Amino acid sequence: MLTLPTYDDVCAAAQRIQGHAHRTPVMTSRTINQELGAQLFFKCENLQRMGAFKFRGAFNALSRFDARQRRAGVVTFSSGNHAQGIALSASLLGIPATIVMPQDAPASKIAATRGYGGNVVLYDRYKDDREQIGRDLAQKHGLTLIPPYDHPDVMAGQGTAAKELFEEVGPLDAFFVCLGGGGLLSGSALATRALAPHCKLYGVEPEAGNDGQQSFRSGAIVHIETPKTIADGAQTQHLGNLTFPIIRRDVDDILTVTDAQLVECMRFFAERMKIVVEPTGCLGFAAARNMKTDLRGQRVGVLISGGNVDLDRFCALLSASAP
Repeated sequence: MLTLPTYDDVCAAAQRIQGHAHRTPVMTSRTINQELGAQLFFKCENLQRMGAFKFRGAFNALSRFDARQRRAGVVTFSSGNHAQGIALSASLLGIPATIVMPQDAPASKIAATRGYGGNVVLYDRYKDDREQIGRDLAQKHGLTLIPPYDHPDVMAGQGTAAKELFEEVGPLDAFFVCLGGGGLLSGSALATRALAPHCKLYGVEPEAGNDGQQSFRSGAIVHIETPKTIADGAQTQHLGNLTFPIIRRDVDDILTVTDAQLVECMRFFAERMKIVVEPTGCLGFAAARNMKTDLRGQRVGVLISGGNVDLDRFCALLSASAP
């Protein structure tokens, strides 16, 4: 029987990460409010330590290690943001960290993970099984495996971002959250149902990787091939055994957006709000724009998950889409 995290776990996580994670700002835009006829509140986790919400769950999980676990070290697998979150948290807590990363991950994410002291092990995301690599390393070296999303401490830590948003702006009518493996969405769901029970909660995936949407509609976890999308943080193949039941219970729907729509949102954030947001971080905003008529007159939350993108890649995507 799986023991799912609760909102109490989110509150405990908030206490553990206090003074270590940034309480990120909530930004607004008159331009987008006028465009949608709604009031939007952007929770800017692109301004979190190491550039993404992943620091929250990573630090919460590692802070609960006992003395033996701290000595032996941690291992994880990640396309980039969880990798950096674990590496930085481990560095702050004095824990050795081994990170399994795809060889085609953004160079800036690999460099940052190494810069935080992580020992990076590269693999081919289209041929190799990263979860098996992580399990093998954990067994061989006595490491503790902290997966990027399907772990109660990780999920509870991620939920602290939504908790902060509701504490700052009050109840919302709708809330859009990025969806990869479901750690952020499930944690956000725990906070949403506790603090704004009537809020419509939407998870958002890239159109090319809609395993979460298929799972949500079918009632069982659907596995897919690694999707080809610019949203590298959402190139997951399936939801987790812990994240899925919470998503199915507490989320109203799972939506998808195209890569082209993500680039349009990256451009808006850069030009009008003066912030750099990675493609995955634009998922929620892109879906909110698609629902324009349905959101009129509402108070809407959008969780920007991160801002870790190679600048050359960032410029290339915006240049290719220039009018």
